[in-house]
Amino acid sequence: MSVNQQAHAGPPYGQPQPGYQGYQQPAYGGQSLPGAPQSQYGAYNGPMPGYQQPVPPQGYFPSLGFPSKGSPVSLNSDTSSLAPNFIGSLRAPPTSGAPPPASGASHPSGHVAYSQFEHGDVQNGIPASAAPMQRPPASQPFLPGSAPTPVSQMSTFQQYGPPQASVQQLRNHMAGMTIGSTAASAPPPAGLGYASVPPVSGSFSATGSGLYTPSSASQGPPLTSVSQGLPLAQPPFPGQTIPTQRLPTQVPGFTPPPPSTGVGPSSYPPTTGAPRPPAMPGPPLPGQTVAGPPSSQPNHVSSPPPPSTMAGLHPGPPMSGLHGPPPPTHPPQPGYQMQQNGSFGQMRGPQPNYGGAYPGAPNYGSPPGPPPPPKRLDPDSIPSPIQVIEDDRNNRGSEPFVTGVRGQVPPLVTTNFMVKDQGNASPRYIRCTSYNIPCTSDMAKQSQVPLAAVIKPLATLPPEETLPYLVDHGESGPVRCNRCKAYMCPFMQFIEGGRRFQCCFCSCVTEVPPHYFQHLDHTGKRVDFYDRPELSLGSYEFLATVDYCKNNKFPSPPAFIFMIDVSYNAVKSGLVRLICEELKSLLDYLPREGNMEESAIRVGFVTYNKVLHFYNVKSSLAQPQMMVVSDVADMFVPLLDGFLVNVNESRTVIASLLDQIPEMFADTRETETVFAPVIQAGLEALKAAECAGKLFIFHTSLPIAEAPGKLKNRDDRKLINTDKEKTLFQPQTSFYNNLAKDCVAQGCCVDLFLFPNQYLDVATLGVVPYQTGGSIYKYAYFQLETDQYRFLNDLRRDVQKEVGFDAVMRVRTSTGIRATDFFGAFYMSNTTDVEMAGLDCDKTITVEFKHDDKLSEDSGALLQCALLYTSCAGQRRLRIHNLSLNCCTQLADLYRNCETDTLINYLAKYAYRGVLSSPVKTVRDALINQCAQILACYRKNCASPSSAGQLILPECMKLLPVYLNCVLKSDVLQPGPEVTTDDRAYIRQLVTSMDVAETNVFFYPRLLPLTKADVDSDSLPAAIRNSEERLSKGDIYLLENGLNIFVWVGVNVQQGLIQNLFGVSSFSQISNALSTLPVLENPFSKKVRSIVDMLQGQRSRYMKLIIVKQEDKLEMLFKHFLVEDKSLSGGASYVDFLCHMHKEIRQLLS
Repeated sequence: MSVNQQAHAGPPYGQPQPGYQGYQQPAYGGQSLPGAPQSQYGAYNGPMPGYQQPVPPQGYFPSLGFPSKGSPVSLNSDTSSLAPNFIGSLRAPPTSGAPPPASGASHPSGHVAYSQFEHGDVQNGIPASAAPMQRPPASQPFLPGSAPTPVSQMSTFQQYGPPQASVQQLRNHMAGMTIGSTAASAPPPAGLGYASVPPVSGSFSATGSGLYTPSSASQGPPLTSVSQGLPLAQPPFPGQTIPTQRLPTQVPGFTPPPPSTGVGPSSYPPTTGAPRPPAMPGPPLPGQTVAGPPSSQPNHVSSPPPPSTMAGLHPGPPMSGLHGPPPPTHPPQPGYQMQQNGSFGQMRGPQPNYGGAYPGAPNYGSPPGPPPPPKRLDPDSIPSPIQVIEDDRNNRGSEPFVTGVRGQVPPLVTTNFMVKDQGNASPRYIRCTSYNIPCTSDMAKQSQVPLAAVIKPLATLPPEETLPYLVDHGESGPVRCNRCKAYMCPFMQFIEGGRRFQCCFCSCVTEVPPHYFQHLDHTGKRVDFYDRPELSLGSYEFLATVDYCKNNKFPSPPAFIFMIDVSYNAVKSGLVRLICEELKSLLDYLPREGNMEESAIRVGFVTYNKVLHFYNVKSSLAQPQMMVVSDVADMFVPLLDGFLVNVNESRTVIASLLDQIPEMFADTRETETVFAPVIQAGLEALKAAECAGKLFIFHTSLPIAEAPGKLKNRDDRKLINTDKEKTLFQPQTSFYNNLAKDCVAQGCCVDLFLFPNQYLDVATLGVVPYQTGGSIYKYAYFQLETDQYRFLNDLRRDVQKEVGFDAVMRVRTSTGIRATDFFGAFYMSNTTDVEMAGLDCDKTITVEFKHDDKLSEDSGALLQCALLYTSCAGQRRLRIHNLSLNCCTQLADLYRNCETDTLINYLAKYAYRGVLSSPVKTVRDALINQCAQILACYRKNCASPSSAGQLILPECMKLLPVYLNCVLKSDVLQPGPEVTTDDRAYIRQLVTSMDVAETNVFFYPRLLPLTKADVDSDSLPAAIRNSEERLSKGDIYLLENGLNIFVWVGVNVQQGLIQNLFGVSSFSQISNALSTLPVLENPFSKKVRSIVDMLQGQRSRYMKLIIVKQEDKLEMLFKHFLVEDKSLSGGASYVDFLCHMHKEIRQLLS
């Protein structure tokens, strides 16, 4: 059977498995468990009738793959990958006290360092050496028992002699021994019960342990291969000896415990009280392998073991799958028995408190012997986001990122670095999916890598970086190309002694205006090159002339209108009083230009329920006046003078109004609200004042009162997983789309604060905020005591942040590519201009580019983003960002210069837009297919030849599978039963304008062990991977995803820590209702609160603090964010998904 041939990999993803006790677990694919929500993944592959295979000769060990034969093993190749059939050393569980060796510690020769990929200068790749490492022509098989080869010797793939009796079995065996491969296995016998197999988040048979090999830069970009075994073939740290033998019996720090040893410090059983040992695969039929099935069902047993040997079998200690047993060919160790007859792995001794597995399975005549150990792909041997982030911080965090060179890939968004603008825009303004783009459209289609830029035109810079300079060219305005209208930038070429310039975008030659003329130096540069920001910097601003203004007149300063729902719910919850109290002080912090003493922004106030109340707060009045408009069908503003006022001039009248509003409506019985007329009123007020502005609307319920834009409750969870599911994301009526269009034309931006106690149709109410460039904030089941702090922080930041009004953005590109698609919160009336009534410092616009011609490697490709906007002082400005990219004729160069975080940002937005028009399953399948094509193209065209059993990933895309799986499992694409329709619509809109740093932490949350924090330093504790098995019962963890902060407290946390952090004496007294941590005077409390404050400061929204006690009902919500594990809504674990991706890639390649 050829290696690429498809055979069966055990049962399909869609089989039931025992869940945690206490709740149903949906299956991954087709069939769902009774009572479980329907999963959205299709079943991966159905079972096939098993091939019966001949028995191998004595002395052949399926676990080894080949008969031991002296074949050279090259260790100087940086991809010295293990043979596809080498099982690799599975780890022994750590003794309770023995932590793994510290990364970077040197190990004696012959011992393998268990580094989690912390080698090298490129994240997780090549060691920093001057000469690129040479790679042998083919990946080398690692043959157990073979003699070590001198490191310098190149090796060739050794041919085997003519087929002997066993060679056919070996071939069959090889074909099955690959991760995610689909090797033949017999269907389960009728008598085999699934109930006895405990679940595991990724258990694999002997054939599926993962080897991770980094790759060299000498042939194509660095790559990562995941095949069998642990990371044995890693280039060592400088100064660390290269292992030249097989793993010795015991690795320092990894001594196998005696059978009764308890759990190591890094694992704990699930909180329902049921321990969670790994699944136990049965022995394979002789001569046949069990391919690692993804573990959303118990490992499929090809031939059940004889009952005699099963009687006393107990699975190992909880989480022993994390560190499997050591290699099979060593002398016996305490608690382990030797392999017998080659068919079985070692057996772990009986463990107390575990039930036996496979009771009463029939005997198919296999020779009796101990059953195999629990085996699975070791999560430490697959690419770790934590490690990649850490490596990038160490390698790139200390040096400033200088933007003078074309096509430089910036440090990751998770790295703290400083930017020096020397001609290209800072990555804080623009990030690209690839910094080296294919020269032809055919090459781009072949790779399937989307070419996109995530642009944040008004991004906030850290204090040590300079804001863009403002250039004033007087009445003549900015210098531009005559033909394409591109703005003067560092890439324009001056010719004829400086009298003309050639456009870098369209090659047209334009006369230099006389006032702008300057001589050139001997290199052809203008003499004033460094004096002019537009000639030497990537980002700068021009003062716009009157030609750039609406109706050819300069704009008035913008206005803010606060529109407060005063219906029964809003008043009763205390919300109205809270808003009025806050506004009294907040109005002193309206945004203003750098040197202005007070803000130029004027303010107005409206309250509403079924009717609207306008307030005259003119400074000359002693008391505010209220005017009621009850004809909501034909909205108008009843007063002009006195509605929009200067805060300082009308301070006393405004204060009086804000005191009176809560009292006026204290006894209201009105429960119904309107919504569209409220926006219309604000729009009319701005029109009358002839200015742009922002409406801050505070709204509590579905607008069911008779009025334009009236909505009905259409929430229907039965539509989930049907073709009509897309209607849940679409607005109920086109009324709001038309209203949004009118708002954009006036420059009326809407920010919406929602306080729902039930469904209020975010998909429809969000249309106007979304299309006007505004924001939505949602506080479900708002309670004053727990939610006010978060709401007030959001409101303060929203009112104070930098915002541009009446904005239009256009992206120009050099010949060969053009902007074809746009994602974000905006409106488009044509194919090129992105229009936003308001654009703040947190919003991004994602732009996709396509080829319309060939590009050349010499000239590269250029982007220029020009944003025309009105500042908060009423000044019309142009902000320009330029970026130059490389172009390539080799796919390897494309894959070497990609940015996975930006790619995921684009893919998520693409998918989240897709759910508006296609069934969710179609969107998910398209995502998986595109990523499989990206990785298959790399494998086919850039990676060195190697066994199909290896999964090979490009170095800078090795996290694509784990991040993509997080997107697929997100609430929009795969909701759990507790996720509401409104939540999904809210998240969908939120993600669409997120920047790369926000999507990074949103899809792969940050998990910090607080108990490991150093109270004397300012640094954060080292993050850990998002998996339940990384948590220890004795520790406290913090998880943040940009919207929430969870503090998880293990049941065995020391009483002193609980006292120090929560101010109570025991675990049971910790309150779940805390919305902030108590302020206690001790180092641990101060440290944790400073960490929380630091994280809050990094995010654009104030994150909700949720205290989660282990084994508490809230823990289910917390586990939803442990994204490397299988999710309750049916999402795959990282290990499973990696195997699925591997299978998809192999299908594409074959």
